[in-house]
Parts: sequence; C-alpha cells; structure tokens
Amino acid sequence: MSGRVGDLSPKQAECLAQFQEKIQDILPSLPAQHDHYLLRWLRARNFNIQKSEAMIRKHVEFRKQMRLDTIVSEWKPPEVIQKYVSGGMSGYDREGSPVWFDVIGPLDPKGLLMSASKQDYQKTKIQHAEMLQQECRRQSQKLGKNVEAITLIYDCEGLGLKHIWKPAIETYGEILTMFEENYPEGLKKVFIIKAPKLFPVAYNLIKHFMCEETRRKIVILGGDWQEDLRKHIAPDQLPVVYGGTRTDPDGDPRCRTMINYGGTVPKSYYVQDSLKVQYDCSVTISRGSSLQLDFHVPAASSLLRWQFASEGADIGFGVYRRTKEGERQKLSEMQQVLLSQRYNAHMVPESSCLICSEPGVYVLCFDNSYSVLHSKKVSYSVEVVPPPDEQSPAPQGDVLLQ
Repeated sequence: MSGRVGDLSPKQAECLAQFQEKIQDILPSLPAQHDHYLLRWLRARNFNIQKSEAMIRKHVEFRKQMRLDTIVSEWKPPEVIQKYVSGGMSGYDREGSPVWFDVIGPLDPKGLLMSASKQDYQKTKIQHAEMLQQECRRQSQKLGKNVEAITLIYDCEGLGLKHIWKPAIETYGEILTMFEENYPEGLKKVFIIKAPKLFPVAYNLIKHFMCEETRRKIVILGGDWQEDLRKHIAPDQLPVVYGGTRTDPDGDPRCRTMINYGGTVPKSYYVQDSLKVQYDCSVTISRGSSLQLDFHVPAASSLLRWQFASEGADIGFGVYRRTKEGERQKLSEMQQVLLSQRYNAHMVPESSCLICSEPGVYVLCFDNSYSVLHSKKVSYSVEVVPPPDEQSPAPQGDVLLQ
C-alpha cells in the first residue's frame, strides 16, 4: 500500500490513529491537521510512530524558532538576496502541482555568502518552501483534491567549479537537510536539464544529504528535455525558454517577473568578515621561503579542493604534480597544474578546486619567497574527494536515479 489516504493497509490505518492521538497537543501548531498531511510524516519514517512523532515535534519547534507562520508575509530578505538568488515559481504541472525553477548557472555562491549571512540565505530558502506549501494548499482547495508536493526543475546550464566551492556545498547541504527534516514528501519529481559533464561530480558531493526516497525522484533529461517537460507540464504553464508558450505580460519568454535569473554579485555588496571559515591547519611561512604540501590522489577524476586565508598580506599559491615516484623533485621538475599566483587572501579567503585528470601526488605550494621582510601566517584546509562511483548519474539520456 502507498500509505496515502484511500490506500492504507489495516496496520497503516492503525498507525495513523495512534499517531493522531499522540500529537493531539501540537496539532493546533501545525499548518494542517488532516490525514493527508499527517501521513507525510509517517511515510517519511516508514510508519514508525515513535520516530514520526519525534520528527514532527522537532518541526513544531523549528516553526516557532523560524516564525514560519508569518515568514512569507512579514520577512524581507536583504536586497542582495532578493536581486541575486536565482529561481522562482512559474505555472503548474498537469496534475496541478506548483512548478519551481532553480537556475544554477547565474548563481554566484561566493558573492552571496560574502554579502549576506548564511542564515539569511537559508531563511530565504525556507521562505520559498513555505510559499510553495501555501500554494499547494490553495491548489488543493481550487481543484478539490489533495496537492502536497511540487515539481522542481534544475536548469544546470553553466554549472561550474564556482558552484562546488566548499562553503557553498556545505551551505546547500544544510539546506537540503533542513528540507528533509521539515518538509517530508514535499517533492513530487525533480527534473535535471542541460546537465554538463561536471554534474556527476557536483551530485556526488551533495547526494549524501538526501534520503533514498528523494534520490529516486530525480530524473536527468537528455537532449529532448523540452519535449519531456511538456509531457509533465502543459505548454501554457511552461515558459517559452523552457519549451512552452508562456511569457510575461510584456512578452518576455524567460518570464522574469516570476523567475529570477540572478547574476554575479557586485563587490559593492560584500561585507568584510561576513564569511567565517574554520580551517584545519595554520602555519607561519618565513620570509623568502615556501611551504609544499603533498596530497595523494588515488584515481583520475578525483576532486582536489582547498581554501586558505593569510594574515597581514598576500600569499603566493600554485599546484603541481610529481612526475617521478619515490624521488625528490624540485618544483621546476614537476608538472604545473595550476599557475602560481599571488592571492589577496588576507582580504577575501580563497577557495577553489580542480578535477585531477591523472592520479598521483599533487603538491600545493604556498609561496612567500618574494617577501624579504615579512613572514606570513596561512590557515588552510585541503580535501581530496573521490570520483563519482559507478552508480552516480551520468548526464546523458533519460536516467532515473536509483
């Protein structure tokens, strides 16, 4: 049985009755009290009453702390978030569920996190979630049937290394975890369109934040993605740019009044020290010297990523790969992977990564040889992320993630 209203086994029906009895004290605090809503929490915990009760009670506290009952009408995000967080709702699918577009390419994670607090960014995503839940309730009343989940379209055109910047991945992971804990069964289907070669790497970094049920709802569409979307969403509900006929009142095919396409955040929005990064190590590099750090990369297509900050002045940084095993090598004898440059890491923390085309020992070099007067304190974190496993999705064809 599906565990939904009208399709409950006797045991599931008994669990629902017991669940309702146990949470009588918090029912008024919930945005809905009907069986459709309560069954979402039971399905999320496989009808384990104790776990479902703990989950929904935790959500009630979350609602109080975040003031979710008024977050849509009363909370206003900072201007930089309103202007540069991409995405928006446009239309409904063929079953009446709201359709939300996440437009990844123009998103500037570092600019946003350097310009607003992580908490404001997360609160904005919560506001979006609450808005969509309200829209589901309106659709339920309008259509005379239960609408409880949304269709999500991820436009991955332009997905690049800036999007897998470690603080961005960590923030996104926290948001995914928040969704899993507070909006169970809120997703009907997730369509990935225009996925580039980097997509499996990005997905591999975030998939562990999602439960298995969520992963099963992800569908990667291939070259005929517009036709596939039209099977689920009527053309008049789908913006022209995504294969439909819908436009803004002024004829804009991108429907910009509904979908924000973001963009690079101007540095005038940056707030010094707005981003607090915890580093694994700190070291002082003497004047006129350098520091070499060896990292073993066991397989091709692994991701090597780093973040660092210096104190007082800039620091040089480059990446190399050893070409001989078991022998001492000078930097000049190694393969240069990333050109050594001086970074203003004392002003803005540096964070980046590269996909290693070959296995081997990669050398990260912090260079202070150009400074004849000053030592430099450098704080850093480095991580080697294995390549996507064979079960990770490949952005080719129509693939249903298992």
